[in-house]
Amino acid sequence: MKNAMIALLRQPTTIIGVVVAFMFQIIFSIVWMTGYNGITDNTKNLTIAIVNEDQGLGANIADELAGNLPFRIERMDSLSAAQTKLNKRDVQMVLYLASDFSKQLQTPGQTAQIHYYLNESNPQFIKSIMQSVSSNVTAIANKQAIAEGAQAKLTQVSPNLPTAQAHQMAQGLSERVTSDMQTSNKVNGMHNQMVPIMLVLACFVGSMIKAQNLQISVNIVSRQYGRWNAFGARVMLNVIAAAAVGLVSTTMVHWLGGQSVVSFATMWGFVSLVLLAFMFFAQMFLILLGNAGMFLNIIMLATQLVSSGAIVPRELLGSFYNRVSDYLPATYAVKGIMNLLFGGPSLGASAMTLVWILVVCLAISAAGVAVSRRKRETAPAPATAPTEC
Repeated sequence: MKNAMIALLRQPTTIIGVVVAFMFQIIFSIVWMTGYNGITDNTKNLTIAIVNEDQGLGANIADELAGNLPFRIERMDSLSAAQTKLNKRDVQMVLYLASDFSKQLQTPGQTAQIHYYLNESNPQFIKSIMQSVSSNVTAIANKQAIAEGAQAKLTQVSPNLPTAQAHQMAQGLSERVTSDMQTSNKVNGMHNQMVPIMLVLACFVGSMIKAQNLQISVNIVSRQYGRWNAFGARVMLNVIAAAAVGLVSTTMVHWLGGQSVVSFATMWGFVSLVLLAFMFFAQMFLILLGNAGMFLNIIMLATQLVSSGAIVPRELLGSFYNRVSDYLPATYAVKGIMNLLFGGPSLGASAMTLVWILVVCLAISAAGVAVSRRKRETAPAPATAPTEC
């Protein structure tokens, strides 16, 4: 047993396996702790669109909210334009005050509503924050903004009205403001909410492990058939594997009750494109760096899980992770998967960006093959001992 242990420890693959286990812990700890640090302080980066059509008390409320809410505020004139931005995830919530808001407040027996619009095709974190915000905004409108505005209005209409009585009447009005929450692109259950991160994790980890093992096979095959033939065969195998694995992935999601707003074929095509982009992305580092590329793939795995927007909105991340996510395939995979599962803008933009990433990774990989071949051809031949006559 002792000799077997010593022999096992002498194997390079054993050492690599132990090192990989350590690297997973180190890399994930560094990336996740730095990536999620300060998220609660970055809620100021979220955007709320305010659409006010009321020229009375609604205008006062809109001004007060714009000045006091700890978020980016975008004042818009059109509800439909604001909803379009919400659907594209450019804003996280729309707050709407109708043109008859003041009239409803001043009419006995009626309640005035503040309308809120949410897009559920977002990380769950967004929905939780904005639902809390809507409750607080309605409470503030009831207790402060509306009461003050109503009191001023009553005093203006009836100059002889005692201040105490005006205040009492204003308090009565302030308790008649209610909220109306409307959601679009609804998510049916927590299991569906987790599908985007599940698909991205499964697709990239599978692509990473496949690329590592395929690299060993390519090194063997290239000795017999040449590097370019082996590279071409690798590309074709990636295409076939992406289509086959994508079919299995799409089938499993549908079979297990996953929701979708597109056809089976569309979802299969997009998931296959995601897999293909991940495969070329993961193999690029191995072609350029050899076995060391595996550690870079681990870094990319941790970074993409943090920065893709599947778990936490990108707006809440630090500037480094927000910027780097623009160049990583998982960001566009998450956007596209959310669109095809729950609804949203067209898949075209996400799909086109994945195609560009795929092409760039393929070109860099081909350049890596060319450079490695040139190095072999220009390497000096090993010296041989002179033969005796």
